[in-house]
Amino acid sequence: MKSYFGSLPNGNEVYKYKLTNGYMSVEIISYGGIITNINAPNSKGKDTDVVLGFNTLDQYIGEHPYFGAIIGRYGNRIANGKFSLNGIDYQLAINNGKNSLHGGLIGFDKVSWSVKELNNNGDPGIKLTYFSKDMEEGYPGNLQIDVTYILTKENELKFFYEAITDTLTIINLTNHSYFNLGGESSGDILDHFVSINANSYLPVDENLIPTGEIRNVKNTPFDFIEMKKIGLEIEIQNNQLIYGKGYDHCWVLNDYGEGIRKIAEVNNLATGINMEVYSDQPGVQFYTGNFLEGSLKSKELKKYEKRSGFCLETQHFPDSPNQPSFPNVILDPDKKYETQTWYKFSTKKY
Repeated sequence: MKSYFGSLPNGNEVYKYKLTNGYMSVEIISYGGIITNINAPNSKGKDTDVVLGFNTLDQYIGEHPYFGAIIGRYGNRIANGKFSLNGIDYQLAINNGKNSLHGGLIGFDKVSWSVKELNNNGDPGIKLTYFSKDMEEGYPGNLQIDVTYILTKENELKFFYEAITDTLTIINLTNHSYFNLGGESSGDILDHFVSINANSYLPVDENLIPTGEIRNVKNTPFDFIEMKKIGLEIEIQNNQLIYGKGYDHCWVLNDYGEGIRKIAEVNNLATGINMEVYSDQPGVQFYTGNFLEGSLKSKELKKYEKRSGFCLETQHFPDSPNQPSFPNVILDPDKKYETQTWYKFSTKKY
């Protein structure tokens, strides 16, 4: 279902697309490919909107922390906004302290995408397309990107990312939805239980750039191999947690290279809503909304305070272009970038 959502200052019209499978629904706008709403029933059958966001386009055009958006060309941080490729040095836009974050000043979260509605064997979906010109935000190569969202009968929201380039470039696409399985206006997410299928994580420096070390999670607050409450160890005076004001790190996922596999699970006892995450990516950035500070109003006109939502951003590692030991993020003109992530929703009674 397509509906008018508003117009940008340049006159471009923005549309909202609603996908529904009879159990749950997902709403996406053409600006930034932003997921504005995910409505799933709780254990009592009541529809619950589980993603942070806004009611109006003006709010999405304004300053906000990437709520629900497609992130690119490079998700996460690149140190000093610099990297070298094939003997050429590149300087990106700096927008996060000393770093370039999430594609720069005008990343894929702030552009208009063309949209095609899909029917995938009865499953509703949309394909979003964007053409990123050579040297946009400092990145080399003309890049053609397709991002497809499909809502399946099994209550999976599937993301398929594809891209081709005409020049050697780097790429790391993800989605930046903030989830709260208690409901988007229900308060903090510290009572959610999380598991992450990762034996290691990437320690960071004070600028939240990976140090290059891959550290075992055992006997640290970063151990989510077994289900653990988010708030259990988040306030421990560990320098890693102090740097990010909580969890804002990349976990090194197990079984990379084996295709799509389950990488995380989250549940909320109050609503009974459960979310499983599947991906073929090597890492996931687990972020607990530490920099939300109450200035943004929720859809129910409450304040999004610190830790009102969590993110599980499937991706390659931060600063990979500058860290040769990390998995490769280079896209060659004769290759196609392809990756996928699924979020599966269900209910459990506790």
